Amino acid sequence: MGKRVYLGLGSNLGNKERIVRKAIDKIGERVGAVVAMSSFYKTAPWGYQSVHTFCNAAISVDTDLSPEEVLFTVQEIERELGSKKHRERDGSYVDRLIDIDLLDYDGLVLDTHSLVLPHPYMHKRTFVMTPLVEIAPQWVHPVLGKTATELLEGLRNEK
Repeated sequence: MGKRVYLGLGSNLGNKERIVRKAIDKIGERVGAVVAMSSFYKTAPWGYQSVHTFCNAAISVDTDLSPEEVLFTVQEIERELGSKKHRERDGSYVDRLIDIDLLDYDGLVLDTHSLVLPHPYMHKRTFVMTPLVEIAPQWVHPVLGKTATELLEGLRNEK
């Protein structure tokens, strides 16, 4: 089957684990076969203040969809599960029922108006890299040339 895609998922409202599981089920139905799923991680919000912690996970999916089709499909799933917006007008982040990020599409490097691959901030976020390392420790960042494990170790050493 097609291309290997990595997705990061997060929820910090409602029944977080149930919402993330529901999103993963929908991804399996519409994007492609879910090959691996990380554990769920409880994390603090990143980039803004909130009393609500996040439930984060990562999955790998084999898909025949194009990168843009994957993006469109996961955005549609976000809307169906009740997520309205991820940012305020000023650009600051907000609490959300579900956030699904396309982290990597088979090692493709892309920078268009609607999509940047790999995800431009993934390597700076422990809440993304920790679950990714669990399912794909040897995945190599197509721009930085480092494995997921090396990137996570770098993040941990910064603290």
